[in-house]
Amino acid sequence: MGARSRGGTRSLLLLSLHLLCLHSCLRCSVSAAGSGDPYVGVTIGTAVTNLLSPSDLAAFLRAQRITHVRLYDADPRLLSALASSGATAIVGVPNDELLALGSSPATASAWVARRVLPFAAANSTSPGLISAIAVGDEVPTALPSALPILLPAIQSLAAALAAANLSSIPVSTPLPFSIVLEPFPPSQAYFNQSLAKSFLLPLLSHLANTSAPLMLNLYPYYSLMQSSGVVPVDNAMFKPLPPSLEMVDPNTLLHYTNVFDAMLDAVYVALKNLNVSAGIPVLVTETGWPSYGDRKEEPYASKDNANTYNSNLIKHVTEKPGTPMRPGAQASVYIYELFNEDLRPGPASEANWGLFHGNGTPVYLLHVTGKDGFLGNDTTDRTFCIAADDADEKAVQAAMDWACGPGRSDCTAIQPGEGCYEPNDVRSHASFAFNTYYQSQGKAGGSCYFQGAGMVTTTDPRS
Repeated sequence: MGARSRGGTRSLLLLSLHLLCLHSCLRCSVSAAGSGDPYVGVTIGTAVTNLLSPSDLAAFLRAQRITHVRLYDADPRLLSALASSGATAIVGVPNDELLALGSSPATASAWVARRVLPFAAANSTSPGLISAIAVGDEVPTALPSALPILLPAIQSLAAALAAANLSSIPVSTPLPFSIVLEPFPPSQAYFNQSLAKSFLLPLLSHLANTSAPLMLNLYPYYSLMQSSGVVPVDNAMFKPLPPSLEMVDPNTLLHYTNVFDAMLDAVYVALKNLNVSAGIPVLVTETGWPSYGDRKEEPYASKDNANTYNSNLIKHVTEKPGTPMRPGAQASVYIYELFNEDLRPGPASEANWGLFHGNGTPVYLLHVTGKDGFLGNDTTDRTFCIAADDADEKAVQAAMDWACGPGRSDCTAIQPGEGCYEPNDVRSHASFAFNTYYQSQGKAGGSCYFQGAGMVTTTDPRS
């Protein structure tokens, strides 16, 4: 993978998904990038010990009802596997490839021919798999020396797609929120003037002409960390606030109940100050909250806060309220990230942004109830381990043999004549054995993996 960055300095890779309450998954309506009904996406990084193979990852996506992914490069092995997963993908161009693509339209055409056409052309086995191209990541801060060739790279790739009758695939670039200056109150926001004329205006013109979204990374977590106590933690996590604690923009008198909406409105004001058409959709390509960090340096990084932020974000987006400045015009978002990246260097939080551990067990259960049956269990937080839907039966049998043998699960109840013998099939017996082991291990991370044969659910297998 190429260099990736978050919050102006860090790196990542993205993927989009739906959340469904069964099987610890996410589900929401998803459409083309930046348009249609708002959707929730999820990022995924690859700095993971024993990262799932492409085929296993595709099976995991199917099991979790994940239907849209964004990758930070166009790995053909993963794209080939995703073709059978039912997912669509935003594929990325790493920062270290920008020079070649921005300097040569022929190189851009070759990149499209090699990385896109096999998976998106009408005569491919997976037309429609690729939904957008994300060129670079936070280039103004992560690799400013490449900024002069970023727009040429975007334009060359868009031209190559158009020549291949794939102009429906939008091309854009994720930008850091730090390009917006004076974001609070939102009515005072404007883009960094050193970027406005030389880069942003030409970029926005291209996006408007090609119906592509403006991709931005928004992190209320970092706004909270950098606010020196000015931003209430509840405001950063979408928690209900009494009117006295709501942020009020003194120029518009609009009330802001959360930092996320204020950041979005700051972007809209910055666009308006450049006299840019309101028709360019904003796609939030990164947002999230770490579940663990250094207690002294990162006091807000906790499982409870991560759960609260991401759960409330999902409800906020899917309820489509929009922002105070643009009610009803809700931006789609990507949550950072699917898996904890335990190999990522840096502060303790860097390895703890995931919804799942690398083996597929959840770091925490998102608490989302109501609309569309979103994943959640707001009162008991009970989880169970069952045989994965897509696991091979031989693998399930082998895992059950281990659980009832070396794993020391008490499998007496699934023996002939005992209370849980019926239904007498491998998956039912395995679900009992897996869950017995999982509960005996205190639901520890990895205790429901069984080499990919197990999965966590909120549904009791005994019911």
